[in-house]
Amino acid sequence: MGDRVRHYRGSRRQDVLAGLVGISPDYLSQIERGLKVPSLPILHALAQELGVPTAALLAEERPMAEPIADTTESEVARALLGYGPPRSTAPDPPAVLRERVESAWRSWQSSPTRFTEAATVLPDLIADTEHAVRKARTLPDDAARRAVLRAAADLYCLLRSYLRRTGRVDLATLAADRAMRAAEDADDPLRIAAAQWNLGHVLLAAGDAAEAEEMALMAVEQLAAQQMDDADRTAMAGALHLVAVVAAARRRRWWEARDRLRQYAAPAARAVADSSNVAWTVFGPTNVALHAVSIEMEAGEAGEALRTADAIDTSGLPSLEREFTFGLEVAHCHSLRRDDAAALLSLLGLEAVAPEDLARTPLARQLILTVIRRARAMHARQAEQLASRIGLV
Repeated sequence: MGDRVRHYRGSRRQDVLAGLVGISPDYLSQIERGLKVPSLPILHALAQELGVPTAALLAEERPMAEPIADTTESEVARALLGYGPPRSTAPDPPAVLRERVESAWRSWQSSPTRFTEAATVLPDLIADTEHAVRKARTLPDDAARRAVLRAAADLYCLLRSYLRRTGRVDLATLAADRAMRAAEDADDPLRIAAAQWNLGHVLLAAGDAAEAEEMALMAVEQLAAQQMDDADRTAMAGALHLVAVVAAARRRRWWEARDRLRQYAAPAARAVADSSNVAWTVFGPTNVALHAVSIEMEAGEAGEALRTADAIDTSGLPSLEREFTFGLEVAHCHSLRRDDAAALLSLLGLEAVAPEDLARTPLARQLILTVIRRARAMHARQAEQLASRIGLV
């Protein structure tokens, strides 16, 4: 209830609202921190002053989460939409384009300043790739044409991840669609499956969990009929099953998510090394274990999630993004258990490894504010300093 009162109060001063309701600012502060439960008359008065039904303060559902701020660099968006500089020169050879795309992927998955680096590299890379694709469509050499299209498919998958993380789900959908078109034109079964995996993540970000699950399971069936390396097929199918796992958890079907993880994703992971990183999906045993933590966190089983997390070593993961997400979920579980000191320690660790992710992620910002609001003075001051460093306050 305290979180909901604070959410609907927004930027209004605590003492002003308390005065209008007829209670002291300290009493309102205790309500917002979960230390006091107001009487029904006070609750009704609060709802009236906040302009919401009394039921909104009693609802089991959380208030609408803070939307992800649009932090997409304008030059990246303009390049994707075709506003890049004219490219009248000869395009990059396929091998050069491939290395540029792979370099961008390595930076995106491993650099603590990945957002800054992506904003610098992507505009020219998008324009050059689009130029190469236009030229490649007229090439008589089918192998060269397909090589360019494969590089384009990989770039658009990277763009999907960047755009979703910077708040542009609409442009992420566009990038995922372009990845699919490029993979299909290249007639590359692995990249078609990777594009479907990317599209599944876009659907999850848009709140369409049922559609994401259907897409992922359909892609698994299609993958089974394709001719390709068995190790790649196994890893890609496992990654698609993880999309279905997340979708089931988002739909509150906890047991289905656990069963799918155990029956399909885990056996596939046992045949794949963490370092393989097929199609940049980071699929492997550690990633599957991280999803087990995610399920328990989504289900509200914070204690079980933390027990599962204790056994996980993320040092071998090729993706800093996945490591950050794991650390953030651990911080969230500590917060759910009202262990603000442990939550703060996790958040400070995340600042050390991925400061740009910490500043851009709504859940991280919410957890920092919770520590400021609820923790002991010493920890609250540290959280305030953290909030200042990442631009939250």
